[in-house]
Amino acid sequence: QVQLVESGGGLVQAGGSLRLSCAVSGGSFDSYHMSWFRQAPGKEREFVAHIPKPGVTTYYADSVKGRFAISRDSAKNTVYLQMNDLKPEDTAVYYCAAKYYSGQYSTPLGYDYWGQGTQVTVSS
Repeated sequence: QVQLVESGGGLVQAGGSLRLSCAVSGGSFDSYHMSWFRQAPGKEREFVAHIPKPGVTTYYADSVKGRFAISRDSAKNTVYLQMNDLKPEDTAVYYCAAKYYSGQYSTPLGYDYWGQGTQVTVSS
């Protein structure tokens, strides 16, 4: 059974940084394309960042481009989201997600596995 477990969330002041981690177990980490999504109260889940299996090219939502960085470590079966210059509008529950097949990565549909989420709160 594949499990994704996020960690690293918390409360931070605007302009601060956090690094989220997502540990993958029970499957072949290198078989998955990985993404981060987030969901704020009363809003739909939205795409944040994506890193495909080879891990060479990365993709970001316009709202986080230049501030966030996604990476993956095959030795640790873990994907990371480094978040810098955080803003109050980044406040949300952050989820990691894994999918076998390539294609449209910015929609929650088509992902095979999801983590339970980790709360990020940015105070002004």
